[in-house]
Amino acid sequence: MTEPPSIGGTSEELYALADAMAAVIGGSVSIEDLDNRVLAYSSVPEQRIDELRRRGILDRRVPDQPEQLSQYRQVLAAPGIVRLPVLAPDELPRAAVAIRDGERPLGTIWAIEGHTPLGATGESALLDGARLAATHLLRHRGAAEFDRQVREDALRGALTGDGPIGDTRVRLGLPAPPRLTLLAFAPARPPEGEPTVDGRLAAAAARHWGAVSAEAATATINRTVYVLLPDDLPATARRLAEQAVAALDRGLDAPVRCAQSRTTAEVADLPALRTEVDGILRVTTADPDGRPVAALGEVHAGVLLAHLSDELARHPGLRHPGIEAMVEHDRTRRTHYTASVTAWLDAAGNIGEAARRLTVHPNTLKYRLRRAHDLFGLDLFGHPDDRLSCWLQLRLQPPPPR
Repeated sequence: MTEPPSIGGTSEELYALADAMAAVIGGSVSIEDLDNRVLAYSSVPEQRIDELRRRGILDRRVPDQPEQLSQYRQVLAAPGIVRLPVLAPDELPRAAVAIRDGERPLGTIWAIEGHTPLGATGESALLDGARLAATHLLRHRGAAEFDRQVREDALRGALTGDGPIGDTRVRLGLPAPPRLTLLAFAPARPPEGEPTVDGRLAAAAARHWGAVSAEAATATINRTVYVLLPDDLPATARRLAEQAVAALDRGLDAPVRCAQSRTTAEVADLPALRTEVDGILRVTTADPDGRPVAALGEVHAGVLLAHLSDELARHPGLRHPGIEAMVEHDRTRRTHYTASVTAWLDAAGNIGEAARRLTVHPNTLKYRLRRAHDLFGLDLFGHPDDRLSCWLQLRLQPPPPR
C-alpha cells in the first residue's frame, strides 16, 4: 500500500482508527467522505480484502457501480449499521455505517466482514469508530475551512489588484516559479423568466475543486467563480476545466460555461487574466450554443466585437454618421439598405452570394448599394478600411429588417 496522505492534520488518527476497527472485524475498513473519496483505509496484516477495495484505495475514490448510489443512500439514511448485498461475484460481504454530527452526515465507514459474520463486538467497533471519525472530520473541516477562506481572500485580492504580490504568493502557496492558469465559470444566460443558478454554482464549484485539486484556489466575484491552477500545463488545465463543466452541468441541471486564460508565471498578471476570461464568458454565456470551455483564440472575434461595442457606447461620436442615417431611414421608411449593405460586406463583395442570402435579384442589390452611397455617403467601393469600419459598425447593430 502507498503511504497515507496528509488530511489536514487528521491523517494519522483516521488511519489508526481504520486499523483498530479492522483488527476487531477481520476485514479491510475504509473511511470515506460524502463524495465517495477514500480518506483513510486499514492496512492490518492478513485482513480480508477484495479487488473492489484495492481499486478504491489506489484511486482514492470508490469505483462507480450501477447500484452504488442506492447503497450509499441506504447507509446515510439508516440509524445504525447496514449489511449490504455484494454487487459482483468476486466481491466480499460488507457492513457500513454513517458518520454523523447529530443529524448532519459527514461520511461513511465501510468494513469487509471477516471470515465469520460481523458480531456484536464488530458492530460496537464500527459504531464507536463512526463517533470517533466524526470528531476527526469536524476538526479537519474547521482547519480546512479556515485555509480555504485565507486562499479565497488572497485570490480575490490578486484578481482585483488589491493584494500585495509577495503576500499573495505565500497565502496561495505558489511554487517558484508558478505556472498560473485562471479558469472562470458562469452559468449560461437562461431563457427569459427562467431562474439562474448563480448562488448554487459557487457552492458546487467549491465542492468540486476541493475534491479534485488540493492546489487550486477558488474565489467568487459577482456571478463568476474563478479558479487558479498554480502549476498545470495548458492541456491539463483544459482537461480539468472540461471535467468540471461536465460535473457542474450534471449537478446543477443547467448549462455552465468556462473560460481558460493563457498561462503566465507572473502573479502581477492576474488582473489581466481576469479581464481575459471575463471577456470570453461574456461571449459564451450569451450564446445558447456557445462552447462549454473556451480560450481567447477560440472566440476572439466575438470578444473583439464586444469590446468595440463598448467603445462605441462610450464614445458615440466615433459612429459613422452615414450608418446612423441609413439605419434611421430603414426604420422610418421601411427600406432595406442596412440589410443589403451588411449582406454584401458579409459576402466579401460577392453580389451573387449576397443576393442569394437576401432572396433578391442581383440587380436589385446593385441598385441598393449605389443608392446607399448616394443617400448616406458610404464609400463602399473605395478604400478597404472604409468598408471595414462600415462593416464593424453594422455588425454591432441589432439585426435589421430584410
